[in-house]
Amino acid sequence: MDYVQVSITCLEDYREILIAELAAVGFESFLETETGFEAYVQQDLFARDSFDEVIATYREAAGLTLVEGIMPKVNWNEEWEKNYDPIEVDKLVYVRASFHTPQPGFQYEIVINPKMSFGTGHHATTFQLLSMQGKIDHQGKRVLDVGSGTGILAIMAHLLGAKQVEAFDIDSWCVDNGNENFELNRVATRMGLGTIREVKLQGSYALILANINKNVLLDELEIYASLLTDQGLLLLSGFYSEDIADLVYAASMQGLSLTMQTTKDNWAALCLQKN
Repeated sequence: MDYVQVSITCLEDYREILIAELAAVGFESFLETETGFEAYVQQDLFARDSFDEVIATYREAAGLTLVEGIMPKVNWNEEWEKNYDPIEVDKLVYVRASFHTPQPGFQYEIVINPKMSFGTGHHATTFQLLSMQGKIDHQGKRVLDVGSGTGILAIMAHLLGAKQVEAFDIDSWCVDNGNENFELNRVATRMGLGTIREVKLQGSYALILANINKNVLLDELEIYASLLTDQGLLLLSGFYSEDIADLVYAASMQGLSLTMQTTKDNWAALCLQKN
């Protein structure tokens, strides 16, 4: 069966929202591009009315443009092998797919078969948070990964000695993929499905990781702060360098102070501590 292929250009803040919306109306595969993403659905499962409704809802706010086409049936495994290269994060961790050869010289190794989920380490936001995690003591701590995607940050927390790691995502595709990656890396946890307001979280966390987008982070900052232990750390990414001031100010209103920040390819990452 052939696929409907939709190439979408959109504002960065809406990328993950649109992917979630399209996944909800049947799209099963996504590939990130520099200006947006490509979405795929089997031709016989393409719900035109539902798709048009999503596009109409976000067209103006997200600055949407799109091109539709038909693509022959895809062997996604073959596509990953063509396009997915291993990632080296300093000498901290080597991130590879199961079809790559292990490499010596790194403290840790993570195996990620990403399917169409985000969070392979290729994007500057994920890369920076992995690097930042390597500078933070995880030993014996309780860690929460918000919007976990492939589960890569949760897996890193496990490798760094976290006592307990919890993770969730709003996208069922990501949850399935994340759980597969947890099994590949022998992480004894299961990813939950839902937003932070929907999943049932109990207790507090010494470290919270959130690689989402600026709008969601600002909306959920108060919740993150309420879940942190005293002196707990919040690691944020998914926004541009020019957004740093807004995030730091909003965090300060929740009793969080900046302890570390990095930038890469105009993407930023922050480490904030609960006062």
